[in-house]
Amino acid sequence: MLDFIYYPVSWILWFWHRVFAAIPGLGPDNGLTWSLAVVFLVFTLRVLLYKPFVKQVRTTKQMQELQPQIKELQKKYKNDRQKMALEMQKLQKDNGFNPLMGCLPVLAQVPVFIGLFHVLRSFNRTGHGFGQLGMSPEQNANTANYVFSAADVQSFLGARIFGAPISAFITTPTAELQAFADYGGIPSKLSIALVAIPLMVIAGLATHFNARASVARQTPEAAANPQAAMMNKLALWVFPLGVLVGGPFLPIAILLYWVSNNIWTYGQQHLVFGRMAKEEEEKKQAKLELRAQNAPKPGAKPVSTKKKSDTAVTDDAPVDDVPEQAEPSTNGTAKNVSRGSGQRRPGGQKRPGNRGRANQKRRR
Repeated sequence: MLDFIYYPVSWILWFWHRVFAAIPGLGPDNGLTWSLAVVFLVFTLRVLLYKPFVKQVRTTKQMQELQPQIKELQKKYKNDRQKMALEMQKLQKDNGFNPLMGCLPVLAQVPVFIGLFHVLRSFNRTGHGFGQLGMSPEQNANTANYVFSAADVQSFLGARIFGAPISAFITTPTAELQAFADYGGIPSKLSIALVAIPLMVIAGLATHFNARASVARQTPEAAANPQAAMMNKLALWVFPLGVLVGGPFLPIAILLYWVSNNIWTYGQQHLVFGRMAKEEEEKKQAKLELRAQNAPKPGAKPVSTKKKSDTAVTDDAPVDDVPEQAEPSTNGTAKNVSRGSGQRRPGGQKRPGNRGRANQKRRR
């Protein structure tokens, strides 16, 4: 039913097994060869998901920056959920925010984890539980497993890491351990536990420290959000504890997958966050340089950007420079006419009554 997941996972695992098997000193039946194939299966997936991971980090940071606006919308439309949803969508669209990018890398890893778990479990199909075929050890060793041939199945059954088969888990039923009888002997539960338990502890600690690094980079506003606070507690304590509780039911190869995946995540987080911090610092420096270029030089007089209107220039012109004209009187004497209130200028404009020289005397 999920062959579209199982076959690609099988092909990647098969490819890396062939690569490391070609290295002198390892060989196809070496447990280290199969372990490295599982580890590089993880690395292949994480390389493919690098850009979505960067998008996830940027989306998380952007979501933290939008928290004040989101809270304001929630407070404003607390009684109208439909309007709140519309305003939230508008806010996300205006800021280019896509919530799906925040969970895409995690969602993409889920089918790979399921596919790897199934493929590794299918190297030993002697069980009678859920998803098992109940084959005999002979049938299982001579039946292909997806892209792996029967010879590859036998090679995997014989692979050991510190004396434990990488497809075995602590709670493996004794009947299923019979599948390893002709390929390295039946392993003991103690030998499996001595390898699985340290891997479980390392996986749990790596999960905790990855979550701790993510929480440390959150803004105070985002960390104060009740939902974010709950998720932080889950990531810091519940998920690592889940690895310890579920570890006895997981094959050693899955525990290797978990450890290598967390180690990659830890290193990738530091790389991506470091680059983002460098980008922000460069943006700040560019803003400071632009501000310094636009600032006036020391000792220079600031230039006013206000524009003077033409009417202001006309009104401020002195009117006393206009010579007064004498009108001839009817009795033959010249009569001086002062340009007082109500008189018009040569251009036809009316002169205000309160303009002119204050101490001007009217000629008689």
